[in-house]
Amino acid sequence: MYQEAILSFLTKSKCSKIDLKAVLFDMDGVLFDSMPIHAYAWSKTLKEEGVIFSEEEAYLHEGRTGEGTINLIFNRELGRNATSVELKRIYKRKSFLFDHSPEAEVMPGSLSLLEQIRDNGLNRILVTGSGQKTLLSKLDQFFPGQFALPRMVTAYDVVKGKPDAEPYLQGLVKAGVDACNAIVVENAPLGVESAKAAGIFTIAVNTGKLEDHYLLDAGADLLFHGMPSLNEAWPEVYKAFQSTIR
Repeated sequence: MYQEAILSFLTKSKCSKIDLKAVLFDMDGVLFDSMPIHAYAWSKTLKEEGVIFSEEEAYLHEGRTGEGTINLIFNRELGRNATSVELKRIYKRKSFLFDHSPEAEVMPGSLSLLEQIRDNGLNRILVTGSGQKTLLSKLDQFFPGQFALPRMVTAYDVVKGKPDAEPYLQGLVKAGVDACNAIVVENAPLGVESAKAAGIFTIAVNTGKLEDHYLLDAGADLLFHGMPSLNEAWPEVYKAFQSTIR
């Protein structure tokens, strides 16, 4: 199954093989079970602005920068971009609600998976659309030694957020590899689109409320139902990648 997915990817990509050297990770919904909190904070904040944005829809827009999310919804509902004053006020309010909600828990299986990948000698790079400092500051607390600032791409580092290719292209630069030396672990359709636009093999983990087809339609090469499933399968997945370079 895994070998077939890799071979299928190779027939459609510019890569003749995948010589795996790095794994690029999203954060929300992959490392932290934080999407329910994000969804609540976005929905409540925009409702206060008189704009309709359900918690369910928040999952479809996961991965965009805060500015990108606000402007997309403002254009749809109000026919215009938000002003700079509105952008600052709305994101400040959203961040306040997020920061004063119950703390997001570490996604089960995520640390064990990172440790396996580290033991395989592979680089780990964080690529997130988030600018939520409360989570970013906790990465080393909950994932000690796994990520450092030089190996992180956040909302503060990009002009165009997901689904644009820029975040994952920057992730490749920080890893010092090209698309044929990396894979992505993502949980959001826009994140999958971003990774695929960058030409990278993408593993989707469905950890939220969306049906599988949203991730598959976005282009995911493999799909797992949760991080524990990917963590358990990782030795076989890694073995399948190793076999493509012989």
